[in-house]
Amino acid sequence: MKIIIPLLWLLLLSAATLFAIDNLKLNSHLDYGSDSFDGPLITGSDAQSGFVSGKTNYVIMYGEGCFNSKRQARRTVELYNKYRSQVHFVVVDLDVQRSPEQQELVKKYYKGYIPHVVVLDAHGETLYNQSGEVDSAVIEDLFKRSAGQ
Repeated sequence: MKIIIPLLWLLLLSAATLFAIDNLKLNSHLDYGSDSFDGPLITGSDAQSGFVSGKTNYVIMYGEGCFNSKRQARRTVELYNKYRSQVHFVVVDLDVQRSPEQQELVKKYYKGYIPHVVVLDAHGETLYNQSGEVDSAVIEDLFKRSAGQ
């Protein structure tokens, strides 16, 4: 019985993590015209997640004091609101401590410039891996191509 309860708790926690709804939200206090530190650009209930197999993944890596990152964060939340049922969104705030899963993503993909966006297909193959702002239409095209695989 002593082993069963912790095992059940672990299974429940794992299931909750797998099916968690990110609920990503944009920080309402962002100043898009300056490099001011306005706090985390994007918040959510599953903001420390990493890559999820079996689903297209969108990863944004940003710095809190970067106005380019703020604009990309706004695009990210707009994409999230449109594609959250089909795409797993990973938000990596480079100004705070990251989960081990996110640290792996940073190590593998981050090139030292922000914002940095990565799109991975359901098998983990890289579809997009670039620094700088990227238009939502480019990302949406990648999502559509990935869904058609």
